[in-house]
Amino acid sequence: MKRLLTVMMAALTTAAMGQGFDNLPDPIEDVNKVVDNTPDSIAKALMSRPKPGSTRRGENPVLFLVGNSTMRNGTRGDGSNGQWGWGFYASQYFDAKKITVENQALGGMSTRTFYTDLWPAVREALKPGDWVVVSIGHNDNGEFFDKKRARAVIPGVDPDTCYVGFNERTQRQDTVYSYGTYLRRYIEEIRAKGANPILMSLTPRNAYDSKNRIVRKPQTEWAAYVAALEGVPFVDLNERSGQKLDAYSRWKVDYHFLGDKIHTSKFGAEMNARSAAEGLWESPNPLLKPLKAMMQNVPLKVKPVKREEGKPVVFFTGDSTVKNADKDDNGMWGWASQAQTVFDESKITLFNAARAGRSTRSFIREGLWDEVYNSLQPGDFVTIQFGHNDICPITDQKARGVIPGTKDTLHVYKLDNGTYEVVYSFGWYLKKMIDDVREKGATPILVSLTPRNEWPGGKVERRDNSYGKWYREVVEETGVEFVDLHNITADALDKKFAVSKLPADKEQAKAKVAAIKEKAGAKYFKKDHTHTSKAGAQLNAQSMAKGLRQNKSELAKYLKK
Repeated sequence: MKRLLTVMMAALTTAAMGQGFDNLPDPIEDVNKVVDNTPDSIAKALMSRPKPGSTRRGENPVLFLVGNSTMRNGTRGDGSNGQWGWGFYASQYFDAKKITVENQALGGMSTRTFYTDLWPAVREALKPGDWVVVSIGHNDNGEFFDKKRARAVIPGVDPDTCYVGFNERTQRQDTVYSYGTYLRRYIEEIRAKGANPILMSLTPRNAYDSKNRIVRKPQTEWAAYVAALEGVPFVDLNERSGQKLDAYSRWKVDYHFLGDKIHTSKFGAEMNARSAAEGLWESPNPLLKPLKAMMQNVPLKVKPVKREEGKPVVFFTGDSTVKNADKDDNGMWGWASQAQTVFDESKITLFNAARAGRSTRSFIREGLWDEVYNSLQPGDFVTIQFGHNDICPITDQKARGVIPGTKDTLHVYKLDNGTYEVVYSFGWYLKKMIDDVREKGATPILVSLTPRNEWPGGKVERRDNSYGKWYREVVEETGVEFVDLHNITADALDKKFAVSKLPADKEQAKAKVAAIKEKAGAKYFKKDHTHTSKAGAQLNAQSMAKGLRQNKSELAKYLKK
């Protein structure tokens, strides 16, 4: 017999998380102190979602995603507000030739309002063999029948619990059921269409319990219970992502969210998408076998390092001044290609992970940094050296420019290709790399950029008032070891080529500078003022060794005697 609950309203008005419903004319703060970030138009948001089933290719199945703003954020879901839902990145884990991923989530929806407002169209589109992931519940608190949202559900899984009243939003009598009851309805209706239901717990929020662990949500237990009772595959997304966040520094946890404690940045959305994919991939549930046969890219990408027992690895990261073509004696070389001239390879393994043309931002965005991060083991070393490509245009095709400076600042940019990206400062990207290395029990070493073949005033150019200043600010903030290769090599070049004074005549002075540049370039640079010859690369490798010895660095123990 159903029993009427009349005491739930007050408890629900102060409960956990959510985002404002997207059909509001003006931004308002909800019970979780979150201000809606997409107040302009529910119609625009609905049109931005694909028509249910429209992504189907021939007779291939579709994987439908049911959720809220943590799965699909913003009116258009394109990151224009700097926030991303994990559903945007879910498709990279599935073979598009075998299955399409259709993100039907919408910000502001609760388990209840998605079921009443959006689910009918999704249900109609289902075909036998399709899959549906249901991961929703962040917005299930508040008032039952208010004018603006009316989205709350009754906590728990009791199938005999309901609350009856007049819904001011819909202007009709309404009945509210328990969280578990709505999940059961999704499951029943998915199966009725011959499709396959999957339940996932919620994404974690940026909140800590009394043990300084990320809070685990009660909906996890409710969803797990319903899944077990109904024989449905269950992925504990809350726990998987929660464990990752627990391993991060507080600073790193913070940048996985943006704007508030619930909605994720690109970093957080990608993390949650991976957690969801890993949960499916690693599940022993035999019901998931057909879906797993359509998955891809789940194993972490790592660098092909040949590890030897008892030998740490030093990873060199950076741009073309660290790794170039490195094969033609008369061509361009990066200094890490010559690392074997200063390091004892019987004691340490050298791995050059740098990539030409990259900045801190593009090295991270393209996944190159993640491959290093995924490869790290305690006792390893990572040299971090960027700068030549960082102060470039921010929005152009290469999208590698950063915000000058070291403050933890960010801005959402619309790139020339029409996409959006949150761009941080030069120092922020360096601090991210440093923090990541330390998290893995390895040692980061910040290295200043190589000097260029420019000779203002008859002495080699020093960039101490820009990059040099920023490096030192990062060092001061993080305490990271720092090798000032820029000035060590510059000192060596000045010793060989600099003049104490240029001629007073401007033309003669200009000719003198050109002669110095030509002479230095003939030996240490190749083709332009930035890239080094093999001899220049060896000079920079020697500068690196000199800096490590001056620091009495742990890495110096692996240098040749």
